[in-house]
Parts: sequence; C-alpha cells; structure tokens
Amino acid sequence: MLLYDTPRAPNPKRVRMFLAEKGVPIPTREINLLALEHKNDDYARINPFHRVPALVLDDGAVLTESVSICRYIETLYPEPPLFGRDGREAAFIDMWQRRMEFELFMPVAHAFRHSHPRLAALEQPQFPDFAQAQRGRAVDAMRWLDGELAARRHVAGDAFTVADITAFVALELSPLARVDVPGELAHLARWRSDVAARPSAAA
Repeated sequence: MLLYDTPRAPNPKRVRMFLAEKGVPIPTREINLLALEHKNDDYARINPFHRVPALVLDDGAVLTESVSICRYIETLYPEPPLFGRDGREAAFIDMWQRRMEFELFMPVAHAFRHSHPRLAALEQPQFPDFAQAQRGRAVDAMRWLDGELAARRHVAGDAFTVADITAFVALELSPLARVDVPGELAHLARWRSDVAARPSAAA
C-alpha cells in the first residue's frame, strides 16, 4: 500500500493518528498542496477530486476519504478497536464520529480555508463572512462537547475512538482558523490534554 500524504493538512493528520494508534507503518508519498501538486495530471489519476489523503491498495484500487481509509485499516488491523467491538458500539461511535465531523471539524476547516491568506490559491474564492460564521458554529460545538465530556472520558464513551481523532484534529487546527477555544471549558481542556499526551498526537 501507498499513502499519499501532506504534513499540515487536517484530513491526512486524521489518518496518520489512526495508523499510529494501530501501530501500522505504511509507506507515504508527500503531496505539496501549496505548490499545487494535487492539481497535476499524475495525482488526478490517483484522485480526480485533487484531495489528500489517498490510499493506493496492493491491487491498485484507491481509497480517497480519510474515514474510509481508517475503516479499511480497521478491517486489516482490528486491535485496538477504534470503530467499536460490536454493532451497538459501532453505531454509537459512528454517530459521534459524524457529529464531530459535521459540527466541529468542518466548521473549523471552513473557517481556515476561507480566511487564511496562504490558502487563497486553494480556495477560490474565499468568503471571509462565511469563515466568521463558521467560527461561531465551531465554538457552539465546543461548548456542547464540553458538557458531554463532563460525563465520560472520551467523545464516544470510555474508550478512545476515531471520534476523538476527528475532534482533536479540529481543535489543533483552531488557531490557524482563528477559532478561539473558550478558556472556561474545563472538561474539553482535560480531554484535549489527555489526547495530546498520546503518542499518536505527534503523528
């Protein structure tokens, strides 16, 4: 297998964290987004949507969505289980993963893409008003998540899962997106500190 990666983008970071949690090394090839390498014809044959990451399987098939890549890796390396051990657990983890993606990760990512000056070549046109609106959505999601984390250790329950990875990567992107994490969110801060201490956080 070969993973097309880029160091600073949030979606590849999710995959790298997942692989690190699994202890699975996969050869990588770096794509320089700022140099628009993802727009060239060679990469278009890997992913016609010009996005990273992409995982080329041993038979030549290509997976191009970060959560889909993680799901595939989970089937090959089921321990530790990051998508759940049974149907009920998997359903709740999937619910929380989608909540983190749609309510937190995407608003932060949109704020980043539509406001950071170095991304002007990637996001044409940028909409600063949209970025500002997304910041408010992201902060609302953080406040809600803080309340949820008052009752449990991790996003989807007591165990660390893919939902934690998505939420953590969103918070790590927040400074670049100029999304201010409210300082009074003690449960969110405790959880974030716990995840940051995991070796996978440095992936």
